[in-house]
Amino acid sequence: MTTVVLIAIGVLISVVCAGIIAEALRIAPKPPEKLYWAPNIAIREVEIDGNRIRYIKTGSGPNLVLLHTLRTQLDIFEKLVPLLEESFTVYALDYPGHGFSDIPQTDYRPELFVSAVEGFLDKLGLTDVTLAGISIGGVIPLLIAAEQNPRVNRVVAINPYDYGQGSGLARANAVAALIVTLGKVPVVGETVMRLRNAMVERRILEGGVADRATLTPEFLAMSYASGLRRGHYRAFLNLLRHAHLWDEARRRYGEIGVPVLVVYGEEDWSRPEERQRTVAAIPGARMETVQRGGHFLSLDQPKRLAELITAFART
Repeated sequence: MTTVVLIAIGVLISVVCAGIIAEALRIAPKPPEKLYWAPNIAIREVEIDGNRIRYIKTGSGPNLVLLHTLRTQLDIFEKLVPLLEESFTVYALDYPGHGFSDIPQTDYRPELFVSAVEGFLDKLGLTDVTLAGISIGGVIPLLIAAEQNPRVNRVVAINPYDYGQGSGLARANAVAALIVTLGKVPVVGETVMRLRNAMVERRILEGGVADRATLTPEFLAMSYASGLRRGHYRAFLNLLRHAHLWDEARRRYGEIGVPVLVVYGEEDWSRPEERQRTVAAIPGARMETVQRGGHFLSLDQPKRLAELITAFART
């Protein structure tokens, strides 16, 4: 028995060391100079709370700010922005620790993201804003609206991530469930993330769409590249380990006083009773369900999502 234990310890140490070496040898990517999906849209930067935040601005009309999911970046709106820029002045940003924004060494709790988005609105002086986001990007505007932020006049919460004690991602598929489970274990989680690869990441992302073909090769490549940056995996792990805090956001929903549209993909990770609970908690909220849509609704049903956002903003 002692021999087996010693062998197991030896294997674990070897794997941990292999992960450390692999991470040390990774080549950090250079931030892209242009958007692969819209080279004509300039990539901009703004400093918020001491962090450099990457964002874009395009189109004309009422202000619309798009907020992405956990682990992804503004490129998740590659199909949606072209459909909206004729009706709105569209903004999209990478949160701290995501995409190609700075990666602060801090706890990735909901407050960090709410502060970053509110700081973004303040820094750019945006008013009469429609906030529309997916997953945690759907919860962030609900929390901002609950704070009665005067810059926000309506919210579109798409597949809000406020259920499952932060383990909603584990419902994507077996690979995602394994990564989420291991990611919460000290040392093991760090090792797993250091050994990450494009094939595993693609498999996890496939669990977020109703049709795998809607994941473009360029989006997959850019998402993986951003995850190679120094410190990125630690930020994501920290977010996973604090993900249960997003469930607590529902306590604030009753304080929301602006119009809210909640949009769910038919095949989102949330369950029917969880959806009903969320909508019921928001005063006067409307709900729409998009057929053949998954969690990353902007990728697999961008046209229908654009129609819903546009119609709601004009109401």
